[in-house]
Amino acid sequence: MIPTLLVYGLVNSVILALYALGFSLTYGISGLANFAHGALYILSGFAAWNLIHHMGIPLLPAALLSVALTGMLGFVFYWVLLLRIRGIALAELVVTFSAGVAILEILTWQGFYGIRYSLPVFLRGGIEVGGVAVDYQRLLVLGTGVVLVILLWLFVHHTRIGLAFRAMAQNERTALSVGIESDWVGSLSLAMGAALAAVAALVVLPLGVMESTIGYEVLIYALAVAIVGGLESTVGMILGSFLIGFGQVAAARFIGAKWMVIVPLAAIVVVLAVRPSGILGRFKELEERV
Repeated sequence: MIPTLLVYGLVNSVILALYALGFSLTYGISGLANFAHGALYILSGFAAWNLIHHMGIPLLPAALLSVALTGMLGFVFYWVLLLRIRGIALAELVVTFSAGVAILEILTWQGFYGIRYSLPVFLRGGIEVGGVAVDYQRLLVLGTGVVLVILLWLFVHHTRIGLAFRAMAQNERTALSVGIESDWVGSLSLAMGAALAAVAALVVLPLGVMESTIGYEVLIYALAVAIVGGLESTVGMILGSFLIGFGQVAAARFIGAKWMVIVPLAAIVVVLAVRPSGILGRFKELEERV
């Protein structure tokens, strides 16, 4: 029982981290909460499915093309939908959420639901880990999560664009004073967040069927992980994903599978009541603001 909890708790935690990575990156850099994140996630999956089944493109090129297209869509989102309302938090939330709902409803209207919509796995077969059977696709999910975190750390610490991202995240006024263009940083962060959502979709969606409603679930999980860990903290986001991920697996094992969806919602309520900034968040606490 313990090996099963550890293995599948780890896999579930990494899946949640992949859900939240793009959302957390965009918000941490530009302060923009992209509520179309879940819609972009599932849209990239259906884009890959269409490229494979209607255009005959092999899986790997179709996946890469889907990631590129989703990243471009995130870039266009900024310049078309968000440029004029930049800095108005409520308006940003309403616009991105509305865009996400529109995408999901269009997918449903076009009939993109049902068991025939599923992505092929990248790797077939599996192995035993500590006596627990694990398929290669889930191991690919684990590897993708680790590689993405490492690559993002290298990107933001050792590239000019990454350093501009860090400067904008730390102090926007100072970044503007040294010539960093906030709109370009914002649009690039949204593009990267969308591309990361696509990468998550392409490694996680082969584990099941695709439904447009999954977009709402992904958004809820991404919000839960980011809020629990801290909206501006990558380390906190990873910690939050492990707390919720293992909590879900434990709840499913000892209480019932239906309780899995309750765990992230309960975690949000508890964290907001005890520490509104999240476990490793950098926002000021209530007593420091009054």
